Amino acid sequence: MQDISLQVILRAVFGLKEGERYQQIKQVLIEMLDTFNSPLSAVLLFFKSLQRDLGPWSPWGRFIRRRQQLDKLIYQEINERRHQSESQGEDILSLLLSARDENGAAMTDMELRDELMTMLFAGHETTAIALAWALYWIHYLPEVREKLLKELKSIDVANADPTVITQLPYLNAVCSETLRIYPVTFFSLPRILKEPMQFMGYDLPKGMMLSVSIYLTHHRPDVYPEPEQFKPERFLERQFSPYEFLPFGGGNRRCIGAAFALFEIKLILANILSHYSLDLMDKAPLKPVRRGIVFAPNGGVHLMVKNKYGTGK
Repeated sequence: MQDISLQVILRAVFGLKEGERYQQIKQVLIEMLDTFNSPLSAVLLFFKSLQRDLGPWSPWGRFIRRRQQLDKLIYQEINERRHQSESQGEDILSLLLSARDENGAAMTDMELRDELMTMLFAGHETTAIALAWALYWIHYLPEVREKLLKELKSIDVANADPTVITQLPYLNAVCSETLRIYPVTFFSLPRILKEPMQFMGYDLPKGMMLSVSIYLTHHRPDVYPEPEQFKPERFLERQFSPYEFLPFGGGNRRCIGAAFALFEIKLILANILSHYSLDLMDKAPLKPVRRGIVFAPNGGVHLMVKNKYGTGK
């Protein structure tokens, strides 16, 4: 799933799908993400005092050098694209290069780099984790798989308009319930109060840092009865408000790639399930563990291909 989501994001952001730079960016990105795989190494992201470059063998030093490698590749791509006579397409970099502010000025290389870096990191591993969880639940609960396959068989997935696939009700419910029960991030990015505030009987001082627990919100039994149970039907029976269902955060800091991520997840799941019959190799309940600043299936989701439709194998 990580490989698929990385291919998608590189194609969407840069328009790249092959070539030496594509392979280089892909490799460095994976290495950077792996730097913070363990809970211990993830601590570096939260405490500036630990962010010290003690050489290439130190965790932060290794991260810095990989970031420099990625910066070099991104700036090379920006430079080449700036000097092309025509835009190469509708990828995000092309759109950003054509953008102008109210004074007619284009974005600087550093501004472009920052935007691209955010999209590469925020839109890659998070999507892969959500896909892994979805495949787990679909194959852990046979009734969910049967209902979803029945819906997918009602259309010709291979030739259907992508928007038709993404509007399938039960597919949408499965994706929503996947993001509810084990959201990829358990809490929102923090806000710092600019003024004192009263909230539910508490006096909160200026400067206090607040963060919403997405996981606890998604597990409130008054909002989601039997919250520990995977029940896609709950998203068919009612519509939840942005204050009840917030896998992408909320407010003006809500994830900018939310619509893109859901679109991608639905299309990937529909195509995999329409072409392959899979079996979950370990039937034991799977729990989330910290992977950097996100939460992923403990040990990954191990599936076996039983049949590839149309080949008899």
